Amino acid sequence: MDIILPAENGDRVSYRLVGKPVAPSEGARFSRIAYAAAHVVADPIAMTNPWSRPAVDWDRTMAFRHHLWRLGFRIAEAMDTSQRGMGFDWTSAKELIRR
Repeated sequence: MDIILPAENGDRVSYRLVGKPVAPSEGARFSRIAYAAAHVVADPIAMTNPWSRPAVDWDRTMAFRHHLWRLGFRIAEAMDTSQRGMGFDWTSAKELIRR
């Protein structure tokens, strides 16, 4: 797998990942719970002022959360690094909770 990384001079460089991915253990039990501060996904083509009314792509937002749940994460919705203080209004927060 190749990924593009920023270089010190501002260019982009390709980096090839090496090695073999570790497969998760089926039925493994852990003594800790990992939480993810999952961001909402903005609708990139919506015509709106993001500071007054955020445009959320709800299908992609929920797909991302389902992906995290499949990986074993729980979602930490109340974390400041998630939505709060970033233009995500209370109406949208209630919709996220409902979903």
